[in-house]
Amino acid sequence: MPVLISIIVVAFILYIYFKVRIFNYRDPLYMHYTNGKARIALGIFIGTFGVNQYLFYQTQLVLFICIIFLAFGVAQMVYGYKVFKHYKDEILKADQSD
Repeated sequence: MPVLISIIVVAFILYIYFKVRIFNYRDPLYMHYTNGKARIALGIFIGTFGVNQYLFYQTQLVLFICIIFLAFGVAQMVYGYKVFKHYKDEILKADQSD
């Protein structure tokens, strides 16, 4: 249980960190790249939060809510990873052309 709470806190802090970090960049490639990392952290936060709530309450209603949270969390992680991977390659291409 404390492990899940630690993961929730770290993921939320990373999400906030990456979202604030976006404002420091002027290049849209780096902004999208950092947003992809933020989406991965958000997905971990949402998924872990859903699992934690199910382990705490263990009712059928919370199970359905946990499944929804896991689905949204996995969707955020997958989309964030795709964005992260795509813009990482774009940044490398832009750096090589300079």
